[in-house]
Amino acid sequence: MGYDIERFVGYVNEGLLCSICRDVLESPLQAPCEHAFCTSCIHGWLVHHHNCPEDRQILDISTLRPLFRYMRNDLNRLQIRCKNREHGCEMVCSLESIDRHERECEYSQIPCSNAGCPVQVERRNLEAHLTVCEYRSRECPNGCGYTILCADDAQHNCIAELRTELELLRSKMVCRVEEVRHEIESRLDSQRRHMVQKESLLQNEIEELKCQVSRLTSDVRSLMAAQRQHRQELEQAELEKREFMELLKNLQMENRSGAGDGTNRKPGSSRPLARLESIKRKPREVTII
Repeated sequence: MGYDIERFVGYVNEGLLCSICRDVLESPLQAPCEHAFCTSCIHGWLVHHHNCPEDRQILDISTLRPLFRYMRNDLNRLQIRCKNREHGCEMVCSLESIDRHERECEYSQIPCSNAGCPVQVERRNLEAHLTVCEYRSRECPNGCGYTILCADDAQHNCIAELRTELELLRSKMVCRVEEVRHEIESRLDSQRRHMVQKESLLQNEIEELKCQVSRLTSDVRSLMAAQRQHRQELEQAELEKREFMELLKNLQMENRSGAGDGTNRKPGSSRPLARLESIKRKPREVTII
């Protein structure tokens, strides 16, 4: 809805009137056909219609545009009376300033600032009303710290009020303790489950390590047995080497002595050769580590 034309001082151009409500434009929008409307009026119209209310041309809400600047300037320069004129306000100002004035007008009806008070008074009389308002509050003169309404002054009992507050605090404390207890129990359960899972994982790792240690121990024992066997074979080979060297030495000595006297060998001199042949024929076992 627009501004009531009766509130304006002087002539108002026909082009500044809403084509729907016929009042002076408020928050105006303009159609492509240049007809102007109040925002609330044209939005309500387009809910049920799809054309301009003046010339019936097709109209969509997306095609609406702000008012031409020159029309907006003419609209803002119009002189309008305060809506609180019937309460005594004689203010006349431009349309662009009326909202600011009415927010601060001393004749505006405003609600009492005391909670629960249904009275509405003029802004200029608010201070006087607050001094006598039945819903005004003040601190208890007996020192209990409560804020009481003047209407409840006779019924106020400091001890009863303090007991009530104490019960409320106790109830809140009990609820808070229960919440904290449940929260702690929930955290402990979560940590307990985590520890159980962790313990299971560690136990599996320990078993795996035990298996690895067992395999390594078996491998070490096998290596040690192979090393002992290899050492024995080396010792046996060393012994045979010494025997072989002694036999070679004996053969060399016999050959030199036989060549010197030109005599035939005795039958016993063939024993070193037999021993040498037995060493050559003896099978060898080679151990690879």
